[in-house]
Amino acid sequence: MSFVVTVYVPEGIVMASDSRQFITVEARNDKGEITSKVETVSSDWAYKTFFLKQARVGVSAFGQAHLGNISVESHVRRFDEEAIENGDDVVTVADKIVRFFSDRFPGADTAFHVAGFRTEGRISIPYVYYCHVGRGEVRRNNVKPGTDQVVYGATWGGQADVISRLLKPHQILGPDNKPQAATPVPIIWDVMNLQDAVDFAIYAIRTTIDTMRFEARPKNVGGSIDVLVLTPGGARWIQRKELQGEPR
Repeated sequence: MSFVVTVYVPEGIVMASDSRQFITVEARNDKGEITSKVETVSSDWAYKTFFLKQARVGVSAFGQAHLGNISVESHVRRFDEEAIENGDDVVTVADKIVRFFSDRFPGADTAFHVAGFRTEGRISIPYVYYCHVGRGEVRRNNVKPGTDQVVYGATWGGQADVISRLLKPHQILGPDNKPQAATPVPIIWDVMNLQDAVDFAIYAIRTTIDTMRFEARPKNVGGSIDVLVLTPGGARWIQRKELQGEPR
């Protein structure tokens, strides 16, 4: 499992992800029947957020992480090399990535956030898509339903129950220690600046990791947090794990 967050505010788009690779190992008998399953952490160095330089598009992957016994990371890099052409942008990439993966792995429970800017007239318009391979779904998230009106906010994918409980609680304990309805408290995304968007993305993933530490559940979100920022002027990594050797 993974946890990825994409925040879209007037100044730009922030994409962040954890680094934990969580796998299920199956034991089988001579008849090929599954006799046991073990869920385990195989790595804290998985890359889940990518920048496709030629198309100037950010991609975050979550859901089924191994397709054909190869990591989604490897497939995304191959997609960038094989499928991206001159003139591609966030709109064409969103369609292409679903076709690329569904042609090879139909029914895969793998999803992506695809984000970037498209120049329309003289204006840079933000696009944030949710794409699901198995369902063949390409849905733009940062517009009011049924219109092209851009809205601001955040979307997440993967292990989202912790942040959902925090931001959308149904009940809280009152002064008498009895449950009472929680009063909704909004986040005003429209006035959020880019630094706050970065901080929110890191907060959402870090809080998920730290909460899971104390809960009796699989620790399937973890490792370092990669953060990519996209603006009309370009893209840059705010933080990104790098390969390293033995400390001296």
